[in-house]
Amino acid sequence: MSGSYDESAATAEETTDSFWEVGNYKRTVKRIDDGHRLCNDLMNCVHERAKIEKSYAQQLTDWSKRWRQLIEKGPQYGSLEKAWGAIMTEADKVSELHQEVKNSLLNDDFEKVKNWQKDAYHKQIMGGFKEAKEAEDGFRKAQKPWAKKLKELETAKKAYHLACKEEKLAMTREANSKADQSNTPEQQKKLQDKVEKCKQDVQKTQEKYEKVLDELNKCTPQYIESMEQVFEQCQQFEEKRLNFLKEVLLDIKRHLNLAENS
Repeated sequence: MSGSYDESAATAEETTDSFWEVGNYKRTVKRIDDGHRLCNDLMNCVHERAKIEKSYAQQLTDWSKRWRQLIEKGPQYGSLEKAWGAIMTEADKVSELHQEVKNSLLNDDFEKVKNWQKDAYHKQIMGGFKEAKEAEDGFRKAQKPWAKKLKELETAKKAYHLACKEEKLAMTREANSKADQSNTPEQQKKLQDKVEKCKQDVQKTQEKYEKVLDELNKCTPQYIESMEQVFEQCQQFEEKRLNFLKEVLLDIKRHLNLAENS
């Protein structure tokens, strides 16, 4: 038998989470779709907070108005009346601050994300985004020749493993037949011919396997280079998104800082 052959190794599934494996680039493409969704999530988050700020500002205003009227119409007088009324004045000022926070969140932060998202992502008539399709097409084009050669390699590998199994089975049958006195010389000759044929098949499939493997290895550097070019484009797009959102989150944090805005 040509070389050593491990049947368990032949049947084991070779799975990997590597970016370079066929189709695994889809996770990189998905980041583009995720980026658009995360912009929506941030806008929803900002919009909900703005509603809370507006509601709190309105509650303070309503509370201040109601109690100011009660104090003015009540029996309290003098400096205590003024001191009590000062609480209402403070509430009005705080209400104004929260109203300003609401305005900043909606007019500045929300609109900033909305406009950036509109400029960065372009919807297609058939669905999805132009940027995601361009990345998908780029990766597919870069991977197609290598994936085709990889498929040839898998076919050649299976043929070689099958030939090895057939050779091992033929040799076992021939060895068993020698111990069986009931076998005729003609039957023994057929088994020997089978072994010889199996050895030839093993040699042919092994040569084919090694040839395709060599071809795959030769086209791998170009494959890696092409994939890296597309990945770098996606990475630049992702870095722009990350830097932009970092900037927006700092703006939001600043707008929510009442001490800074007061």
